Amino acid sequence: MTGMRLIGLVLLAVGAILLVFGHNASEAPVDQLSNALTGRYTEDTMWYIILGVVALVAGGGLALFGRRI
Repeated sequence: MTGMRLIGLVLLAVGAILLVFGHNASEAPVDQLSNALTGRYTEDTMWYIILGVVALVAGGGLALFGRRI
């Protein structure tokens, strides 16, 4: 396994963990109230979700195509 693929797998794991944190944070009472009043989640929750998706996409790309880069 090349170093790039290993980094890709680590990014996949980190992305999944961040998405779980974001999902759990979105179910918190403060976030539910914020979503009900403003139609948005709090800034922290959005960062968890955004960074989780970015890490998943980057990790998936490195894991699949890491050898070619």
